[in-house]
Amino acid sequence: MRDLKSFKGCPPPQPVRLEGHHVILEPYERAVHIQTLWEALGGADGINDLIHFFPNPLYHAPEQFADWLDGMNRDGRLITLVFRDKEDGEVVGMASYMRADPANGVIEVGSVAHGPGMKRSPLSTEAHYLMARHVFDALGYRRYEWKCHNQNEPSKVAARRLGFTFEGVFRQHMVSKGANRDTAWFSMIDGEWPLLAKAFETWLSPDNFDDHGHQRRRLEDIRAALMSEAA
Repeated sequence: MRDLKSFKGCPPPQPVRLEGHHVILEPYERAVHIQTLWEALGGADGINDLIHFFPNPLYHAPEQFADWLDGMNRDGRLITLVFRDKEDGEVVGMASYMRADPANGVIEVGSVAHGPGMKRSPLSTEAHYLMARHVFDALGYRRYEWKCHNQNEPSKVAARRLGFTFEGVFRQHMVSKGANRDTAWFSMIDGEWPLLAKAFETWLSPDNFDDHGHQRRRLEDIRAALMSEAA
């Protein structure tokens, strides 16, 4: 555990390019991503269902969606990273660093949107591993948060699978789309990161996948085994 008497905060997050074996994360740029990201998230026929739990209005054209991302990134509320499949170069999703508190070493990952191209692949797991690794190892943050609408069950399942710990529900946390939103809070902290990182790396190892690309061991099982060994 770090000595907090000498802790002087962390640098604020900046747009960054992160590369793994399966996925590349690159800073959002309107001119580069306006159409490809729109299409990756389902276009006019699917994007609003995908981001149903975002506190956003409905979008009917890529320009509207890009206007929102531009505004949020311009004023620093989001630092959006776009996910690109390394094999074919296709854009497949996005997530953002947000609500950074450098003085206390706390930051959140949010505005997470995984397009259909990320399903049944290691892309999403590696993307979130790379984002977490950057937060803890490169920037030195103490706490990494994941929050979602309490009715967003897929998001809560994803958070737990990735190793975030559920901390509770903030009732009537905000008004979203004209309705009350209760928010589920999750986190991982720096003291947990070495074990979490080892679990990610073990799961992402080529040895963990068969010839058809199917996982041999679940991430949750790998993490549980490592925790048992450490106990």
